[in-house]
Amino acid sequence: MVRGRTQTDAWWLPRAVVALRVRIFEKVNGDRAVTLPNATHGPEVFERVYAHPAANGRSEGAGLSDLFWYWLAPGPEVHQEHLEPGERYEDVAATTRRILAGNSADLTAAAARAVSGALDTLPDTRISLVRLRDLVMPAWAAFCYELVFQEPCPPRARQLITAHADDVITALKCTGLRHPRRRARLTAYLRDRVAAGHVRHRLPASLSLPEQVHYLQGTFFNTAVVQLSEATAHVLLALARHPDVQQRLAEDPEDVRYLTQVLDETMRLYPLFGIAHRITTGEIPLDEETVLPGGSVVCFSYPDYHATGYERPDEFDPDRWEGLAAKDVRHIPYGVAANRPCPAWRLSPLVLRAAVREVLGRFQLDSTASHTRSNPHRAPCLLIPRGLPPGPRRLSALRSFVRLRDGAEDVTRGVRQLVLGTLMVLHARRLRPAARYFDQRSGGCPVAHLERENG
Repeated sequence: MVRGRTQTDAWWLPRAVVALRVRIFEKVNGDRAVTLPNATHGPEVFERVYAHPAANGRSEGAGLSDLFWYWLAPGPEVHQEHLEPGERYEDVAATTRRILAGNSADLTAAAARAVSGALDTLPDTRISLVRLRDLVMPAWAAFCYELVFQEPCPPRARQLITAHADDVITALKCTGLRHPRRRARLTAYLRDRVAAGHVRHRLPASLSLPEQVHYLQGTFFNTAVVQLSEATAHVLLALARHPDVQQRLAEDPEDVRYLTQVLDETMRLYPLFGIAHRITTGEIPLDEETVLPGGSVVCFSYPDYHATGYERPDEFDPDRWEGLAAKDVRHIPYGVAANRPCPAWRLSPLVLRAAVREVLGRFQLDSTASHTRSNPHRAPCLLIPRGLPPGPRRLSALRSFVRLRDGAEDVTRGVRQLVLGTLMVLHARRLRPAARYFDQRSGGCPVAHLERENG
């Protein structure tokens, strides 16, 4: 097994820069925050608190909310993940479920078609060096457009969605600043389509027209596109770094069971969410002596939870899932049923399997780049067309180039993330988008839209 080097493993990476960046983001939580699991309260407490009815606050009262709302603008106040519980959330969630529902075969075919279109842009006569996230993001933009509008995605819409989703995830990873005007172009496009009645699904009646636009933009053309792109990049990079696993899948692409094990292991080792924060709306006991008061911020660490209860938890080993049942392991890639699980829990495995099959049917993957949960390098990878025997010298040279470039980028990227992350934290603290929104609501004032404040 090949064990992935983390960003902090490189001797020449300035560890102080990484540590300082982490400390800055920890301070955003404030003093009333607890992270689970921890040295005192292990995975069992994590599970119990995550499923507790009082762990249901989403944005109101957390310093982290200002930062996430800043990153997710425009329209974070109607983003499904950040809506407080109540009738409005139920209306939005029901709409999302309707849009994501569909025949498994049709969804699989749509995903394969979208990924195939992205692969058509690559030559089949030479090795291509790509960033996997960049390669597949236009495919998932087209796929999500088809879910919403139930028609093929035109090139202009695909470009707008891709630019928007890439801008959001780049800001979230602190590898670049936000570009509100780039995001606003998609908002304007969607506003015209919604106003003209081009969305064939019934949109939430509890939302105004601008809010319906922001709901679609945030849920489908931000979160869905970004998470599918990130998940695909993780799976393909894991295969590129583990040729034995890749070969087994390539030899039997219809082995759904093993492909599912590969997806499960990828999502265990590289969960899409690092931290999910919730605000308690009542007291939650942590143990016989400790009670978490209402108004506390609980940060659920997916990587730490996914590392408990496994032998060799840091290794990528799909075979560990042989004979394991989901109910018996610590594995929640789509959240937990008791606390608003990911609405795409059924769709994602279907379409990810289709994407992997499509790629492996055309290319052999190879990468010497590091593989970390955050994947800030967007997953550099060599794609070798099937039937094209690569020259050993050329392949060796390309592999060396990928490794050296990745190492050099680690250093500069760490400093860039520190600087840009600090700037965005300070900007978000000054704007206070979430706090201002809830202040206005509690004061009985009309809630203004936040585009200009977040610009």
